[in-house]
Amino acid sequence: MVFRLGLLIALSIPLSAQYKYPFQNPDLDREARVTNILSLMTLDEKIAALGTTTAVPRLGIPDAGSSEGLHGLVQRSLGGLGSQKPVPTTQFAQVVGMAQTWDADLIRKAGETQAEEARWLYNNQDKYQRRPLIVWGPNTDLARDPRWGRIDESYGEDAFFTGSMAAAFAQGMQGDDPKFWRAASLLKHFLANSNENGRYGSSSDFDQRLLREYYSLPFRMAFVNGGASSYMASYNAWNGVPMTVNPILKEIVAGEWGVNGIVSTDAGAVHNMVTKHRYFPDLTQAVAACVKIGVNQFLDGYRDGLNQALETKAISEKDIDAALRGKFRVVLRLGLLDPTAVVLYAKSESTAEPWQSDAHKAVALQVARESIVLLKNEGHVLPLDRAKIKSIAVYGPRANKVLLGLYSGEPPYTVSPLDGLRKKLGPNVKINMGAGFMTDIATAAKSSDVAIVFVGNDPTCNRASIIANFDSDNSFCETPSEGMENSDRRSLTLEQEDLIKDVYAANPRTIVVLLSDFPYAINWTNAHVPAILEMSQNAQEAGTAIADVLFGDYDPAGRLVVTWPQSLDQLPPMRDYDLRHGRTYMYFKGDPLFPFGYGLSYTSFRYANLKTAASMPADGATTISVDVENTGEQAGDEVVQMYVRHEGSKVTRPARELRGFERVSLQPHQTKTVRMNLKADSLAYWDERPGRFVVEQEPIRILVGGSSADARLETVVTIAQ
Repeated sequence: MVFRLGLLIALSIPLSAQYKYPFQNPDLDREARVTNILSLMTLDEKIAALGTTTAVPRLGIPDAGSSEGLHGLVQRSLGGLGSQKPVPTTQFAQVVGMAQTWDADLIRKAGETQAEEARWLYNNQDKYQRRPLIVWGPNTDLARDPRWGRIDESYGEDAFFTGSMAAAFAQGMQGDDPKFWRAASLLKHFLANSNENGRYGSSSDFDQRLLREYYSLPFRMAFVNGGASSYMASYNAWNGVPMTVNPILKEIVAGEWGVNGIVSTDAGAVHNMVTKHRYFPDLTQAVAACVKIGVNQFLDGYRDGLNQALETKAISEKDIDAALRGKFRVVLRLGLLDPTAVVLYAKSESTAEPWQSDAHKAVALQVARESIVLLKNEGHVLPLDRAKIKSIAVYGPRANKVLLGLYSGEPPYTVSPLDGLRKKLGPNVKINMGAGFMTDIATAAKSSDVAIVFVGNDPTCNRASIIANFDSDNSFCETPSEGMENSDRRSLTLEQEDLIKDVYAANPRTIVVLLSDFPYAINWTNAHVPAILEMSQNAQEAGTAIADVLFGDYDPAGRLVVTWPQSLDQLPPMRDYDLRHGRTYMYFKGDPLFPFGYGLSYTSFRYANLKTAASMPADGATTISVDVENTGEQAGDEVVQMYVRHEGSKVTRPARELRGFERVSLQPHQTKTVRMNLKADSLAYWDERPGRFVVEQEPIRILVGGSSADARLETVVTIAQ
């Protein structure tokens, strides 16, 4: 009775009287709430809010906090340095490995898994002291050159594919609730950021068509289709104008795409515009330009420049207000000021850490399995038959450890390849660990039924071995074929290939497992070794996945997302950003070692009945359907890829472009019909003269198959008015 009386009294009080400030009213319009927040803040509070915090303690506005999160939350100091005690979180394969799944639904699930852990940590601050709700990811940069040191952070070289995967990951992180996000996705790094050497002051130069059709496309897809609203500007310039203050941030990203959340600098980027780009004479002008373009999060020292800009009236408090609106929109979308959101993402009644749950472990394992690419399987050496194997010789520096990347979190556990083999085989199969010396190879490899060599890069270049300072423009990994942030690769040669040659000489039944974040020109290995598997680093379940594939408990169906050249001679100069000079599968000259989209299976697939309409309107779409049959005796996945070729365009077009894909699971002799939607506006080119996309009336050849170089079926659809 007392409760009911209190409720009646509360309901009789005007709603506005229940809140100290209007912004606390969850029923008020979001923009009105932001306006009220800014009206209540002091100038000092606004200046503080331009840093990495969202907190306004006096008003009871909390800090959402942030975390790196490309393939798992990073709740440790980057590179393992620093004194902060790490908190474990689920760690997936590196981003390039996640991409090799070609499974957007799975990547969406990975984003959801990561966001659940972020919200759980936020809700358990009393125990963990972590606030990771603004997640810095996905990385939406394009891997246009295999020498780029950060390919491991990219979904690949194709803009449509990268945009599809980035959108899926962002959707998974932010969730499906129409009002509140589980976590906020902050994309990195806008845009054309794919050279490490000299990156602090370099300029990526290309025309408007490449800007619109290639470099900005994945960001647009992640924003418009994926729902992300925040991003970090890249260090480089575009055509001489630093991206941190480039007009397209306001004209295109905000003006055309409606992106209105957090706009962040990269660490040191503001100072670089003075010292590296020499675009501004001093920090004051650099900071003022950032605020006017919409930057509301500075990752380096900005206060001195900002105070001076205010004093000289280079900017006003209104300029700061305009920039800060985006940051507080994110706070509201995260539901940090709304009781209903607190209930929606309430602390779990269970005290179990989510990264220890079977559900999260299962997602990590599935990503690892689906990421593995079978590059070669001559004579059907794989899968191995456990009933016939009595001994295995294991070699290579990547056999007994899961290597973590620079932007990796701390996994709750790891399963190395050797761990996976031991668990899979049990005590009845002898594993001979080889040291790699010739005498050892001559005995262990020869006496074993099969030899497996685990080779590949170190994702952090054994960080202590990096030549020069990490923050300089001239850092290099000592091993020429390795790369990482701030260090591009100088070679595509796998230095460990000599070990492969020695083992193969002792036992021709040699299998190579390449744990790599980059393409390698493994020409000798591909010519001689009968079987090659490839997967990226960092997966906490790497060993389980590798053992499952080696012994046929899982059919490999990963596909490459970067063209693998045969040599450096097939590549244009590193700083050449014009794709038409021979970059990516769209313009590649000569024959690659492995093409974009490539990957083998233990089973086989037949394509039939490719169907579509004969024509579609310039403002419409059509459905492409094809029947795919598993003609083998083992269950497996096929990645159906749809490419288009323009046959009547007035402008230069790529040889082919990916415009649809789907990973489909099939039992032996099962057939499924795969349907993919093709929109006419996805076939448009950017006409610089009127400054708009143009859909031409022309025939479009549709090519459907298993890779960019494997068109099984073709048809033509005509675009008409």
